[in-house]
Amino acid sequence: MYLSKADTRAKLIDPALHRCGWTEDLIRREETEPGIDIVDGKPRRRERGRIDYLLRIRVNINAQPVAVALIEAKRSDEPPDKGLEQAKRYARLNYVPFVYSSNGHLFIEYDHFTGKTSTPQPLERFPVPEELRRRYESGAGFSLESETAKPFLTPYAGGEASRRYYQDAAIRAALGKIAIGEKRLLLYLATGSGKTFIAVHLLKKIADAGGLRRALFVCDRDELRTQGLGAFQSVFGADAAPVATENPQKNARILIATYQTLNVAGETEDAKFLLENYPENYFSHIIIDECHRSAWGKWSTVLRRNPEAVQIGLTATPRSFEGGTEEERREDEEITANNLKYFGEPVYEYDMA
Repeated sequence: MYLSKADTRAKLIDPALHRCGWTEDLIRREETEPGIDIVDGKPRRRERGRIDYLLRIRVNINAQPVAVALIEAKRSDEPPDKGLEQAKRYARLNYVPFVYSSNGHLFIEYDHFTGKTSTPQPLERFPVPEELRRRYESGAGFSLESETAKPFLTPYAGGEASRRYYQDAAIRAALGKIAIGEKRLLLYLATGSGKTFIAVHLLKKIADAGGLRRALFVCDRDELRTQGLGAFQSVFGADAAPVATENPQKNARILIATYQTLNVAGETEDAKFLLENYPENYFSHIIIDECHRSAWGKWSTVLRRNPEAVQIGLTATPRSFEGGTEEERREDEEITANNLKYFGEPVYEYDMA
């Protein structure tokens, strides 16, 4: 007699986790985006995605829990390591370092920090929350109780219900790099995955933790500025304002501007508006939306003029290029090469596949 995957979770894994100190407030059962099937040449979305265990650490009762591990459950008669490689892929999307596969009796662990895979162990020996917290802090390079980790512990404005698992993962990936002192970050997220949501809540967490002085969000056209303004004002209220040629909005903490308004849209632009209105290091945080879309040679002036700022590039296509003319593809490749050279490799990737 064997237990199905659902019964293995409910009858074996859940009770074992509870005995090891993983209370329900530390366990989040994340549902992925439903997959797509091609039926008669047309895409059809499946009814639901798959569900993973996401184990989280809570520093104090008021803190946002921080995800640290993922468990892939298998049927009770299957080998405990059967789901490990699959779990590693999902752990990358959830941005957690500890990966587990279990059949309800035994479990296998993969530690991303060390690159080591354990031998099968009884589920009763599963790591307790305090152990995973200690190992997480050691591998990540900072304490969750340090000053730089405060944004991690700041709850989401409006609660967690509105965010998707990969948005939370992208935010945590960025905050983790900022916590160890990195200031240039690139996030790669497919079109439609909510890059503006990520930008808003990333800055909100930093602001609520007391780390934001003034921020600039730059996009490449008016409709994105309007969309971005609505998203920022829904969270920051009047503290977020649009930059216009006749109004640089120096009283607001969050400025939403286009390349064109800043006069950095193309090679013939002189960055006059930017240079006249915002002195060097005016901004503590800068987010460049769709940073593959415009001429690097000009909009990079925004970054070079604020060398002390945390600078984050958001892009949907840092590696591959489809469609367009050969000249357009060459230009995209050059901009992307400059992005990767300046920001480094993406700290988080969520691609269309």
